[in-house]
Amino acid sequence: MTATTPKETSAAPNFCEGIQYFGEAIPGFEKYGGTPVIESGKVAIANPDDPAAAFQTLLTADALRYLILQVTASKASGHPGGFASQAEAYAALVMLGYKNIITEVGHHAPGFYSAMFLDRSLEDMGIETVQQLRDRFREKHGLLGHLSGYIPGILGPAGPLGQGQHFAMSAALLHKDKLFPFTVGDGGLGEPYIMSSIAHFHTAFPTVTNFLPVLVWNGYSQEHHSMVSLKTNEQMTAYWYGNGFEKVVLVDAKDFDDANQKGDYVDSTAFSFEQRLAFTKAVLTGVDEAARSALSGKLTVFIIKQLKGAGVHARGAKSHNLYAKDTLDAPHIVSALKERALPPEVWQLVRTNCERAGGGPAAKTVVTEFEYKLPELGELPLEEYPVGGEPKVSTTAMGTLVAKVGQIDRNFFVTNADGNEASGIANINQALKIIHPTTDDLYYQAPNGQVYEPLSEDACAGLAAGLALMGARTLWCSYESFAINGLPIWQTVTQAMAELRRRTPSTITLFTAGALEQGRNGWTHQRPEIEAYFASLMRNGNVFPLFPPDANSIQVCYDWALTTKNKGIVITASKSPLQIRTTFEQTSQALRDGAVVLQEVSGNKKVVFAVIGDMTLIPVFEAAALLEKEGIGARIVSVINPRRLYRPHDTAWDTCSEADGGFVDDEKFAELFDGDALIGVTGGAAAMLEPIMLRSTSKRDTFAWKRGETTASAGELMAFNGLTAEALVKRGISLVS
Repeated sequence: MTATTPKETSAAPNFCEGIQYFGEAIPGFEKYGGTPVIESGKVAIANPDDPAAAFQTLLTADALRYLILQVTASKASGHPGGFASQAEAYAALVMLGYKNIITEVGHHAPGFYSAMFLDRSLEDMGIETVQQLRDRFREKHGLLGHLSGYIPGILGPAGPLGQGQHFAMSAALLHKDKLFPFTVGDGGLGEPYIMSSIAHFHTAFPTVTNFLPVLVWNGYSQEHHSMVSLKTNEQMTAYWYGNGFEKVVLVDAKDFDDANQKGDYVDSTAFSFEQRLAFTKAVLTGVDEAARSALSGKLTVFIIKQLKGAGVHARGAKSHNLYAKDTLDAPHIVSALKERALPPEVWQLVRTNCERAGGGPAAKTVVTEFEYKLPELGELPLEEYPVGGEPKVSTTAMGTLVAKVGQIDRNFFVTNADGNEASGIANINQALKIIHPTTDDLYYQAPNGQVYEPLSEDACAGLAAGLALMGARTLWCSYESFAINGLPIWQTVTQAMAELRRRTPSTITLFTAGALEQGRNGWTHQRPEIEAYFASLMRNGNVFPLFPPDANSIQVCYDWALTTKNKGIVITASKSPLQIRTTFEQTSQALRDGAVVLQEVSGNKKVVFAVIGDMTLIPVFEAAALLEKEGIGARIVSVINPRRLYRPHDTAWDTCSEADGGFVDDEKFAELFDGDALIGVTGGAAAMLEPIMLRSTSKRDTFAWKRGETTASAGELMAFNGLTAEALVKRGISLVS
């Protein structure tokens, strides 16, 4: 295709400012491009078999390719190759009216940004021209290198592989009348959880099939051939059928190649124009078939097989990302842009179709641009137990509230890797029922339950966090020792929530059976390093780990968590019966102030114990009694909400959506923690004590988890880690001497 420069072209639409090259007239445009194939007032093309539909879909794919390369080369950075290899599929989805598109692949970001530009979604962030699109790419408050909730029209974040299906399935569960396609690369197909999470979801919700994997089978990963590059079409089809899919639609560019390209993966942009149209028509009708199948109750996948980098500056893995040499002035970039250049009238046609598709710009139409309507919960049935009374199981007390939430809100789901009963929350299963195709009253199973129990922490966290991001209430339950396997997607969602332009329920977790309770199960079950992860995330500003010391406290913590928005709330509590030490009012105070004083004993000197956790209070109270005999006073402070104990400048709270700037002032901090000595005590990672140690000016030390071991009791395990009353007393005396 012959290209001209903007100076040689007249009548270009204003949004085209910044386009480097325009092409000459395209054969057939007068016949097939004179009128937008998506008519005014319509949301999609009328007939996928219409030659004009394929023609204009092809133009849309080329417009996407041009913009991807123009934008990434403007910064000599970014990832054009993967999206380019499936541009026809994305264009087909849009032309068919489907805009609730999610991606598994963060490196598809330039393509999604280009699509959001074409349908005018990015005007909501002040991007109206291609020049502005170029300027704002990979800039702060602009178009980040990977997708985020900050971008208008983008449904979910993308970056870590193995996550996109969770967002698509969550959205499909909440919006059963809409299609949620998501692109997944063949390089990322090897991520361990994609197929297993889809399989469990489909078993639990067999009628929810309105999500559509779009496999981008281009033969390459980021820097080498993909691990499925040697599969035949028959083997790939069998793979999906073997994983429970009922419909597989595969379109292979090789079947249309008239350029005699070598290998199993070819570039359709090298075909004759007639064969390009034939390939695009096959993609368009194939996507239409797959979409209708998914919406009609069949688990369906659409596969587009085309060489990575089709139509951009390089092919194969070499097209994956740009380097410093790949500038707009580089000959190979110039050549590629000129090859994909389109005349002004095509740009206007593509813009019109994209804007009309789906009923308007994605920023005005996709489900995540609106808050999901939730039923009011009213007052939950909190039960306050008497302080010092009969020991109670914290998790069971919270379970009663969780059950009530589920009974009020039928779109509320609890996820757990088959362990609610073992975690002291069998009452959740009894009230809400485990989702299972086999009805069994003994195990509280029913097909229409609200407890999702795959044997995969990724699937548990994925559905819970995904639903929360999409606007629903959820609870992810886990043993602390195993939760690390589901944490990546939970972290992705909390970070996305910090950037969202809308309110959504916080993603809430309950982690039971901390390391101290797992001695009998051996060191494999003792992994409290996850608390260090959460300690780091506290600095994000929207992550709040909570450590209720008893059954009263946990109820108040959960009740508060349900009122919050755009946060990650981590509740860690014991499944053993423990003494009641706090009132409701004390925990309410601790949620505001970070901590609450449980006991104060006077003496000549004073040792302050800042305690995180519930079982860790046992040796601390023993230590305080022993110190009192030595004439040394003690103050026992239960740290329930450590995020409040940071100083405001320690966290990025003011950059978060639904910003929470609640921090204790110096006067209150001193009231809680000032003494002759301060000892921080936790059964988990010492990092969680950081906000206290940062601010305290007392002589101080920490007692924390060191390593797991097989023991017969929690006390023995604490002793192995140095968490004993005797050790605390010895250190306290040495600090005040």
